[in-house]
Amino acid sequence: MKLHTLKPANGSTHHDKRVGRGPGSGMGGTSTRGHKGAKSRSGYHKKIGFEGGQMPLQRRLPKFGFKNINRVEYKAINLSVLQALAEQKNFEKIGREELIAAGFISSKQLVKILGNGELKAKLAVEANAFSKTAEAAIQAVGGIATKI
Repeated sequence: MKLHTLKPANGSTHHDKRVGRGPGSGMGGTSTRGHKGAKSRSGYHKKIGFEGGQMPLQRRLPKFGFKNINRVEYKAINLSVLQALAEQKNFEKIGREELIAAGFISSKQLVKILGNGELKAKLAVEANAFSKTAEAAIQAVGGIATKI
């Protein structure tokens, strides 16, 4: 087998229909487009969502929902994660830098500490926000919860 002997499998290729090439071709005259109307003209393009003049679906359905432009997104970190991090690395203070180094957050994310899990280590925790249960649990062990 050589490159110049290769050819496509039978039936896998076909020639495009050549329209508008005179009456002898069987596809002259209107060139298979029928008579009159926008679809028979060159340059026709149907608008997205156009339903032939009927009120389109995106205009028939009511608008709903609300997007708060002032919403603040936090990355949630649980107390169980802080406890595991404190045990592994022997931390007494956990802030954004420690969480970034451990790979829990990126440098652009804001952190919120949530109260899921149990905290045994006495930690000084710095974060952008705390849930009430998390703040209470940190202080119950003798730690400090500081909002940045």
